[in-house]
Amino acid sequence: MLSFEQKLAIIEGFPELERKDVSLGRTNFHYEESAHEKKSVVHHLHPNGNGYVFAGLVKGVATDDKGLVNIRDFNEEELRSLIEKSIRSLSIAPPEKPESKKKKKQKAPQEERWIGPDNAVLTLLFEEDLWYLYADLNLESAFETYEEAEQYLEEEQFSRA
Repeated sequence: MLSFEQKLAIIEGFPELERKDVSLGRTNFHYEESAHEKKSVVHHLHPNGNGYVFAGLVKGVATDDKGLVNIRDFNEEELRSLIEKSIRSLSIAPPEKPESKKKKKQKAPQEERWIGPDNAVLTLLFEEDLWYLYADLNLESAFETYEEAEQYLEEEQFSRA
């Protein structure tokens, strides 16, 4: 098993990592150029020699539920290799999520006034996942989508104020 000082020397040999001392004498090393939200490569390297390397994006490496590998019993070659793989995995931008095949809905306003026959005024208001249509303080109708409410109002010969 490598000592804390030996592990520290190996890790500090990666100029792209930035040291961050944390509580109880432990040390983290961050990769600030990460293409992911995750930046921590070495997590809680402890003076007793225990510590972790993030490998959650490295294929074929067994990790815990946080994507970490315990490096307590690693030799120099194993430690260098895992850190290199971790940095490489964090350097690759995550794939973009495919666009939905559904037509993108336009973001509708949260409140609109509509004017209809005989200058009647209705208010369309979005609250708690539904669109409510009011005549003054009286609820006239409720709709699941803005499009449904808009269609109804147009059919009743109302137009936006």
